[in-house]
Amino acid sequence: MTDLNRFYTLAHIFISFNGGLLLLAIWYNISKRFKVILQADDSKKRIDKGLLYLSLSMFVWVLSGCLSYAVHLYSYEKTNLYLSWIRLFSIINDLFLLLALFYSDYAPAFIYKNEKNISKIIGVVLLMAFLTLLLPYLLGAGDITLGIRISALPDFLLSGFLAVLLLLSFYRTFVHRGLKVVAVVSSIVIVLIFASILPDVFCHLNDRFTTDLVKIIAKTSFIAITLVLTTSWVIELANTPKPAEMMIRFIDWSLIKLSIPSKGVVETTIEFGSKTTQYKNLLKFALRRKYGTEPEQSILIGAAGEEIKNQTYLTRIIDNINEILNLNEEQQLDRKDLFTFIGQGRYRLRMLPENISIDDTLMREFINAPENQEYKTICNFL
Repeated sequence: MTDLNRFYTLAHIFISFNGGLLLLAIWYNISKRFKVILQADDSKKRIDKGLLYLSLSMFVWVLSGCLSYAVHLYSYEKTNLYLSWIRLFSIINDLFLLLALFYSDYAPAFIYKNEKNISKIIGVVLLMAFLTLLLPYLLGAGDITLGIRISALPDFLLSGFLAVLLLLSFYRTFVHRGLKVVAVVSSIVIVLIFASILPDVFCHLNDRFTTDLVKIIAKTSFIAITLVLTTSWVIELANTPKPAEMMIRFIDWSLIKLSIPSKGVVETTIEFGSKTTQYKNLLKFALRRKYGTEPEQSILIGAAGEEIKNQTYLTRIIDNINEILNLNEEQQLDRKDLFTFIGQGRYRLRMLPENISIDDTLMREFINAPENQEYKTICNFL
């Protein structure tokens, strides 16, 4: 092992270990400090679990680095067994990052809290792991064809797929939180991480110094990006109102009273005026949350939904409230302040049922409308 290889491997191990340890410590602190907020919605899919999976992915890098260091000491780095294990660690790392994206609000819709799709993706990951272990022995001397290492393709394809998901998720998250520069930097870092595995597949890219330099820069930068992500999430958690403090009263058509003390909104009257669709959608959520059974409390949003076809309608409710209340930027409501994403495209109101009040006459008029007959079953006490 050359001094350069020793320096890279040891730096890789300790940087990854420190990054994983920091994320694990932050995860533990958040789970303890914000326990009430995280458990208030009774959701099994808590976002702090995504942070735990991120830290575990860092520790996979540590194990991979330790294996690499031990193997290089005894000059076994060119054996099929070593190459297979290194790629297997890479696939396990990809798996933890995919599981972390399952909890990311801004991940592509087909993966975010979609249990059916994530199960399929895990199945594909396991298949890739099996192929990674098997291909070097099946192909033998024919592993390298036209300068391409065939046995490295499963890891390469999976890493490319993950890179696209990470790039989209991180970029959307940072843009939404007003960190546009960080969003651009995160995209560059993820591209560098993917570029660093190209020499494993394309044998003519054999500049070891450049490859190791790109890897150490990309991984160090990625750890820094995840720490920024975590910090922004902690700030978001701190500014999220507790469900128990929020109250809403439906007084009449297009008229509500809203209280969210932490946002400076106390018994404030909001008139939706001509925006009756937004008002009716908010009333639907309130009726379901207050009177529905657990499966009835949420509404399916999207093309498959019968009541609300697009998430834009949820955003319009929040935008309209912010506009009417004329709140400053720090106090403005976010969609996640009022609505909880349950998973599988379903949302429900975050407020506690006992903090929701609906005028009886208004309720009868609403459920007797021909298009709202389903709500007669939910409000069966009338």
